[in-house]
Amino acid sequence: MSSDAGKKAYVVAMVIQVIYTGMYVMSKAALDGGMNSFVFIFYRQAAATLLLLPLAILLERKNAPPMSLWLFTKIFMYALLGNTVSMNLHNLSLKYTSATVASATSNSIPVITFLFAVLLHLEAIKLRASSGMAKLAGVALCVAGVLVIALYAGPPLSPLNHHRAFAGHAHAAGAATNKQGQWMKGTFLMLLANVTWSLWIVLQARLLKEYPNKLLLTALQCMLSTAQSLALAAAVTGAAGAGGKEGAWRLRMDVGLVAVAYSGFVVTGVSFYLQAWCIERRGPVFLAMSNPLGLLLTVFCSSFFLGEVVHLGSVLGGALLVAGLYSVLWGKSKEQPPQPSLPSPAPTASSPVTCTVKQGCDDEVKFEEKRNKLDSQV
Repeated sequence: MSSDAGKKAYVVAMVIQVIYTGMYVMSKAALDGGMNSFVFIFYRQAAATLLLLPLAILLERKNAPPMSLWLFTKIFMYALLGNTVSMNLHNLSLKYTSATVASATSNSIPVITFLFAVLLHLEAIKLRASSGMAKLAGVALCVAGVLVIALYAGPPLSPLNHHRAFAGHAHAAGAATNKQGQWMKGTFLMLLANVTWSLWIVLQARLLKEYPNKLLLTALQCMLSTAQSLALAAAVTGAAGAGGKEGAWRLRMDVGLVAVAYSGFVVTGVSFYLQAWCIERRGPVFLAMSNPLGLLLTVFCSSFFLGEVVHLGSVLGGALLVAGLYSVLWGKSKEQPPQPSLPSPAPTASSPVTCTVKQGCDDEVKFEEKRNKLDSQV
């Protein structure tokens, strides 16, 4: 790889983390401003469908494999798990915690994905090897990081900016998130969202072997998730009463509309392409190693734009999560010798990757196929 291409990969990885920082901060601002979290996910998935479905039909319709009833049912269930359930849990937990917690706990996703791969016998741990011990240490550090965030608040760190860009939102939610019970609830909901997302990643790797049209599969899952999210949001808002239901669905010219458009078009559209480009050239492990940069950016931006009070416990817990991520990645790198014609280390279908958005995770399957071809040639 040329030096220019290597530099470009670093720049793209940084841009991806900036995109997700914006998603965390704007989503938190929209939820603090009173937007219903379930309605938010419906609008976000609808926007993503409007973007991806025409592209998928245009680019992949002609070579799409036949769709059986069983395959459609499987895709429907995967959309329910990895899109509808995971995203709604994520946004619900964001109401109780902070953008910093959301970004910090995202570092646990590659580790949880690795655990599921072990349980499904897609990954092995060599307990007597240094790589196996590093993986186990990474899992322990991630668990410790989540517990620290949930159980230990610590002294507050002063916000960088007391005149917030999204004025009037942060303090109203701050009174709620300062309650230890709600903070713990939000942290474990965030962990549960990451667990469902990680399980989806492992299952998605298998599904792509059966239905390899990645863009069409992603668009179809977004479309199914839109219908599922609509039903869920309608049930939740209907239980709140007619007045609450009418107000919950109204989109106004405020940060809520910006957050929906940003999440649906920029996160799903732009970051999809950038992650695919970055993983194709440097591999999923390289992208996973840029996650801590997103945490630092989120701490700064949430404090500056939202006036969010970051507690010492969140910072310490985030540091433990980052350490756990790097420990697992180091163990993976020691078990996978470099291949001459592929990025090193060559990932498997269950390699820990940055999984904040599913499209980037899907590309690891292509690496597995290339590696199998290489092995058969040797």
